[in-house]
Amino acid sequence: MNDKEMSVYEHLGELRKRLIIVLLFFVAALVASFFFVDDVIVYLQHTAEAKQLTMNAFRLTDPIKVYFQFAFVIAAVLTAPVLLYQIWAFVSPGLYEKERKATLSYIPASIILFLAGVGFAYFVLFPFVVRFMNQLAERLGIQQMIGINEYFQFLLQLVLPFGIVFQLPIVVLFFTRLGLITPQLLVRIRKYAYLALLILAAAITPPDVLSQVIVMIPLTLLYEGSIWVAKIGYRKAQLAAEEGSGDPY
Repeated sequence: MNDKEMSVYEHLGELRKRLIIVLLFFVAALVASFFFVDDVIVYLQHTAEAKQLTMNAFRLTDPIKVYFQFAFVIAAVLTAPVLLYQIWAFVSPGLYEKERKATLSYIPASIILFLAGVGFAYFVLFPFVVRFMNQLAERLGIQQMIGINEYFQFLLQLVLPFGIVFQLPIVVLFFTRLGLITPQLLVRIRKYAYLALLILAAAITPPDVLSQVIVMIPLTLLYEGSIWVAKIGYRKAQLAAEEGSGDPY
């Protein structure tokens, strides 16, 4: 660790500096997003799923609301790596060298998992949901008039949470390194975890078995992958403890 201990005031000053960096980058990313947000929205309106629907603006402000909503989402996604790095930079002075390297590796892994979750939700799950809703409307004889604001809101609400759910292995590894959970605990509660995942799959998908199975497969793989990475982290912590280094990394 650093020999020099920072006062509370210095810590707050450092935190303020980090937050300003993140805020400035977000503003820059927001400005940059205005140059291509139109292309993103137009592209999403011409996908196979969107072509099945007739988009309507029920309020005069709907187009600009969608425009700024996507601009903010794009800026937030672009800013996420900077935010993660600034968090790491803030806490890293209090870590050992090996701890710094280990925690820094979480950032690219977290980004990859986020993109994987979003990609799965958009390219695999979302088409099934749209198809189910269309088939249900046809069976009930309902003529759909889809608001563009509601369509994109539903899309973001379905897709973005999967980017967060896919962070499970990183979260599990982090808590394992802290000694708060163990692989044995994850194995012991596996059946309860599967039940929770099943409830989650049923809550975020239409009430048809195929969609729920499609969601359960990656959620199950995520949980099993979390057990695997927890075993690796736990084994490293045990070896370090046996060597008497006191450094779990």
